[in-house]
Amino acid sequence: MWQDLAPIGRNAESGGYRRYAWTAADADCRAWFQAQAETRGLTCEVDRNGNQWAWLGDPTAPGAVVTGSHLDSVPDGGAFDGPLGVVSSFAALDELRRRGAEFNKPLAITNFGDEEGARFGLACVGSRLAAGQLTPEKAAELRDADGITLPQAMERAGYDPSLIGPDPERLARIGAFVELHVEQGRALDLSGDPVGIASAIWPHGRWRFDFHGEANHAGTTRLVDRRDPMLTYAETVLAARREAELAGAVATFGKISVEPNAVNAIPSLVRGWLDSRAADQSTLDTVVAAVTRAAKDRAERDGVDLRVVRESFTPVIEFEHALRDELNKILGGALPVLGTGAGHDAGILSGSIPTAMLFVRNPTGVSHSPAEFAAEDDCVAGVIALADVLEGLACS
Repeated sequence: MWQDLAPIGRNAESGGYRRYAWTAADADCRAWFQAQAETRGLTCEVDRNGNQWAWLGDPTAPGAVVTGSHLDSVPDGGAFDGPLGVVSSFAALDELRRRGAEFNKPLAITNFGDEEGARFGLACVGSRLAAGQLTPEKAAELRDADGITLPQAMERAGYDPSLIGPDPERLARIGAFVELHVEQGRALDLSGDPVGIASAIWPHGRWRFDFHGEANHAGTTRLVDRRDPMLTYAETVLAARREAELAGAVATFGKISVEPNAVNAIPSLVRGWLDSRAADQSTLDTVVAAVTRAAKDRAERDGVDLRVVRESFTPVIEFEHALRDELNKILGGALPVLGTGAGHDAGILSGSIPTAMLFVRNPTGVSHSPAEFAAEDDCVAGVIALADVLEGLACS
């Protein structure tokens, strides 16, 4: 499965993946998913929001056990974030069939669409739509860098965007969702464990900072006459690092847009996106407020106008304790329980259905990068753990 999936959407220069929602690479990933499902005799369907489902048993029966993740990527992302969960789900089913397991509940493997938000700027679009956390009206306003809206992209890919929206009937038939994911950090590497269980997802969000200055000639405009928004942006980036370090949180400006974006021109607009996450809501609020305050102070000095817009936000998500404890019991009760600063479809769905997560050791802690890695032995351990969990939940 890894060999078949590995070439899809891979950039030859960076070695990373560019599997963006509703593109040709995304279509190839979806075809791969359907082929894997059909090879195993599963019933494959696509829901109203473009999420793929591969069913063993009756899809309309209650109490289904669902596993899976996503196949899209961040720009030049790694091979494991998302795909490890999907590949491991098919492999876990193979393992259960090898054991001769008999299912008394429906089982499904999923590929949620546009989890990373690389194209339209909002993460977990497929699961947010299904859970009613993103309205069709707001989804229709999402645009990529070329001005193409989400509905337009879906339509060009052969899907009907008029159908998107909440899917409570489908979610009501799910008894548990378990997502396996490569760890985005080094907690398991430091503890020496190949597999762990998630406790909670930190509260996190994305804020857009618009710094409006005045375009002018880079060679003829005196420094004292400039209204340069790049200076304000630079100070804000440094403030984000400083305030996050003081609070024990994380804050990152990882995306920037500049107008007119010319070497010999002072910018008229610098637009930067802040991603910030913390273990609790109070800490996150403190960091974002401090960064915003630093930006405003510098903007006043530079003669720059500032606008800050919160584009997305997810509060702290505690995975259901009963399901989490059941996973730990099935797996022997000795696995480490970890918090995470990364968002996941399991987190989005946790408000609608019982969800849990398994993490597979990442020896370097690197994620969202071509250097992302998990050893084969650890991946196999993750498959066995997931198979044990699915057997305990769907075959008991």
